[in-house]
Parts: sequence; C-alpha cells; structure tokens
Amino acid sequence: MAASENNGASERPQVRFVTIDENNDGQRIDNFLVTFLKGVPKGKIYNLLRKGEIRVNKKRIKPDFRLSNEDVIRIAPIVVAQPSDKPMVAEGLKQEIESRIVFEDKGLIVVNKPSGLAVHGGSGLSFGLVEVVRQMRPQEKFIELVHRLDRDTSGLIMIAKKRSVLKMLHAALREKEGVQKTYNALVFGSWPKRKLQVNAPLLKNELKSGERVVKVHTDGKESLTRFKVVRNFEGYTLIECEPVTGRTHQIRVHTQFAGYPIVGDEKYSPNEANAEAKQLGFKRLCLHASRLVIDSYEGQKLVLEAPIEDAWKDAMQALPSKF
Repeated sequence: MAASENNGASERPQVRFVTIDENNDGQRIDNFLVTFLKGVPKGKIYNLLRKGEIRVNKKRIKPDFRLSNEDVIRIAPIVVAQPSDKPMVAEGLKQEIESRIVFEDKGLIVVNKPSGLAVHGGSGLSFGLVEVVRQMRPQEKFIELVHRLDRDTSGLIMIAKKRSVLKMLHAALREKEGVQKTYNALVFGSWPKRKLQVNAPLLKNELKSGERVVKVHTDGKESLTRFKVVRNFEGYTLIECEPVTGRTHQIRVHTQFAGYPIVGDEKYSPNEANAEAKQLGFKRLCLHASRLVIDSYEGQKLVLEAPIEDAWKDAMQALPSKF
C-alpha cells in the first residue's frame, strides 16, 4: 500500500490514521478501503462509512468520495483477519481460472470470468476471483481489480499487477476514453434495430436486507448504454451492449427500462419468463463481457475477445430464428 500509516505499536485494534499520497490520488474511498483493509468484508466497510467510523480530514464521507494527495483517513478500531485466517482456494478452481486467462504480462492479467464467481470476497463469501488470482500468483506483491463484473455476469475482467497500470486504466475508465468494453446479452422480446441507445439516469438503492437495487430515476447519475442487434429469435434477441458510463447494473437496468429484460436476470426480469427460459436451457444470467479494447497499452493497441460459453450458445442455437 502506497499510503503511510500511523497506528502505534500495540497489537490491540485501535484508531488508525492513513495519509494518502500521489499513488492513491483520485481513487474512491470504498475501493481504497477494500484493498487496505484486507480481510474485512466489503459490507462491513460500507457500514463503517455510513456510521462515520471512517472519516477523511475529520469529515464524514460517502463510499464514492474520491481521495486527494495528503488526505488523512481516520479508521476506527477494526479486527482485520490475518493471512493465516484466510481460506485456501481449491486447486481445481485455480486450474480453471488459469485456463481462462486470455492475456498476461508483467502488469496486467485479463481473465474470462465464469458466471457464478464473485470478483471479490465479502458479504458471506470467503473468496472471489481476485483472491483466487492472489493465491495463483503468490510471488506478486500487487494484485488488484481494475473494474468489476456482477457475480452472475461472465466475461473479460482486468486485474492489475502494478499500481501504475491500475492508475492508468482507472483514469481511462473514469474519463470514458481509451478503454472500450462490449457485452453480449440475450433479452426477452424483439429488440428494435432502430433502438441504438438508452440514456436514462440510474439511482442505486440498498434494501434493509443489504441487497442493492438500481432503478431509473431523475435523481440518479447520468447513464448511457449503446445497443446493436446481433440476431433475432422467436421471443428473444441477442444484442451487443456498450456501456459508455459504468454504473452498477447499468446494462441490466437499461434493457429492463427499454422493455427487454435480460434472460436469467432474477433481480430485473419477470420470474415467469425466466422459468420458461430455464426449460429451454438458459440456466444463468445471459450477460457476457465479450470484447475488451485498450487503445494504448505498453505502446500498442490491445484487443481481447472471449466467446459465449457453450451451454448458452447451444441453448440459443436451438431457438427458432426470426427473419
């Protein structure tokens, strides 16, 4: 961690003060804390932020607050799990993830994440993709997620092995240029070819259960997704989705708002339709990060692709085409 910390010599949990330097300048406080407080569930971190037990420059802040050089973070006493307390990942899972690496060099790993695997531990999960990769690459001192995918979304996800690479990619994603992510989604209904985008603000809510639900709302953040029809089937459409902004559940909510929810989406699609789709072989959320383009990485343009998994593809090919 590039920030400096002053927490005294006692081993008992106590208040800690962390001073941010240029390496973490511009980073969201929640993302910083997930890395800094390894072993603390993400839900607990958000709870501490809400209660004001984590403050920046003596002030309460929200999870999306962006840090600046020389900011001082005050962290209330928390018990952090030691490395020996962390569960070991099964060899079979490590081998599967190894086989799903589509690119790796000294600064970056890109993995074709399977549906059903969370990107990080927390909220009752012992580990996620980033913890698996850390155990696969124990010699690496720095392994951090560049961005996130929902647990049930499959496809290409970037993991940085250098802080300089993380900062570069974070800046590109934040400025909405230099990195293009393309998804494939199978939606219910016949998506109109003329419907090329959904521009609708998204508001994130958290239910009492802790579950996150996103909806289109005038008080939400600006959100834009571009769409293109790939293939029409009877009752379904395969579409290509390009999120210009990067909001939580953006593609899932924008397709629902347009009237064509994603197949297998238990949060935003009708239960009856999903039950019927399962009978046809669609047993997962049909959303896949299929293409990743980094305009300039180590002096070259990086173009990576990952095909839709066979079970989804086979079920789709069994559908009657619509002409």
